[in-house]
Amino acid sequence: MHHNLPAQFLAQDESWIKFDVGALGDQFWNNTVDGLTQGSIYALIALGYTLVYGVLKLINFAHSEVFIYGAYATWFTFYALGFRPGPTPELGALEIVGFLILALLAAMVVSGGTAVILERVAYRPLRNRGAPRLAFLITAIGASFVLQQIIFVWRGGNAEQAIRLLKQEEVFQVFGASVTNISIIIVVASIILFLIADTFVNKTRFGRGIRAVAQDPDTATLMGVNKERIIVLTFLVGGLLAGAAALFFMMDIPQGASYQGGFLLGLKAFTAAVLGGIGNLRGALLGGLLLGLAENYGQALFGGEWRDVVAFVLLVVILMFRPTGILGESLGKARV
Repeated sequence: MHHNLPAQFLAQDESWIKFDVGALGDQFWNNTVDGLTQGSIYALIALGYTLVYGVLKLINFAHSEVFIYGAYATWFTFYALGFRPGPTPELGALEIVGFLILALLAAMVVSGGTAVILERVAYRPLRNRGAPRLAFLITAIGASFVLQQIIFVWRGGNAEQAIRLLKQEEVFQVFGASVTNISIIIVVASIILFLIADTFVNKTRFGRGIRAVAQDPDTATLMGVNKERIIVLTFLVGGLLAGAAALFFMMDIPQGASYQGGFLLGLKAFTAAVLGGIGNLRGALLGGLLLGLAENYGQALFGGEWRDVVAFVLLVVILMFRPTGILGESLGKARV
């Protein structure tokens, strides 16, 4: 049957056609825990995409670099505190909490500041000139490469090896799957941050301004809403959430930070936003969690080399049947 296939395909025949239902069943709960952990990170980054799109109808492809700047801020905060890559240091619980909070604040400030500068330098001049929507999209892609190259020129192409302050330890098991302290921190903290963001958008005065501009910017301006201030605030909130995701990423992923490290993760977070319904905060959370689960289940079923393929195929399949995403409600129509 295989006499016409090249030799390298014959050697890999069993792996590239893998369909292991048994592995999926055996690893189901482990993959569920890992999927929820990674999906929580996707969800926080996706919130930035969905906020900006909801207000400006702009796909901010440079948001992945906003995230990776937060990852570098985390690394340099740990480095400045005297920690280095290698074995996890022996620290007390209060020390670990204090250092992680400090790194969280640094990452959020750097990512939030990067997002605000990006809006001011790249997008505001286009709005002032009434540029077409395509110009914003091209600018977003260009800004993404510029931000990448700034890091490359500064730090080079090698990744900064992860600095870990918290040892990964099992806290309890779910049907035999190990749930670690890092997974609990990431999932719980991500849900808390999502609830804060959701409350901010739906219950506060500034949040009403965001929803008003998302629904009808011209009418919102006539009603006294400062549109430019709301746009800056939207970028800031998205950047702060991306900064938090950057800390969780550095806690969970051993590779550390690299200048291109945000590209694929940002693309998946955008996929999560579209999957849940871009412009919908709760859709971003749902999309992120579903994407994380689908990736891990697909990895067990088809093999690790198909992990990313499964994520994007899922998006295509969902959009075939529901083009607006799973929830599909826009930010401008979000209920108070």
